[in-house]
Amino acid sequence: MDNCIFCKIAAKQIPAQIIYEDDDLLAFNDINPAAPIHFLIVPKKHLATLADCNASDTALLGKISLLAPKLAKELGCGYSVDTNGAPQGGFKTLFNTGPDGGQEVYHLHMHVIGGPRPWRRSLA
Repeated sequence: MDNCIFCKIAAKQIPAQIIYEDDDLLAFNDINPAAPIHFLIVPKKHLATLADCNASDTALLGKISLLAPKLAKELGCGYSVDTNGAPQGGFKTLFNTGPDGGQEVYHLHMHVIGGPRPWRRSLA
């Protein structure tokens, strides 16, 4: 897409604080973070919304979902269970879809949000 900011970031036409990249995905820090840790995972393939995905995108969506906890852990907000079995840490994942879903950039992206609460602003 010619005017898609995330396509331009993936093409290295616009700078971003990239934290992960492979052949299919790019992850970078959000420019307006809602929490101490807030990054986006975007496919390099342009898909406007989650609603535009179909069965051929299953592997890509799975890859996004598996990358989120890996990067969250590396950045200090991973989920774990302590030796007593108590859960600790954690993060939120979020896809905004369409105008009523709060989507601002029409290129599929997962927000990964974590860090100690309370966060500066709330994301549903």
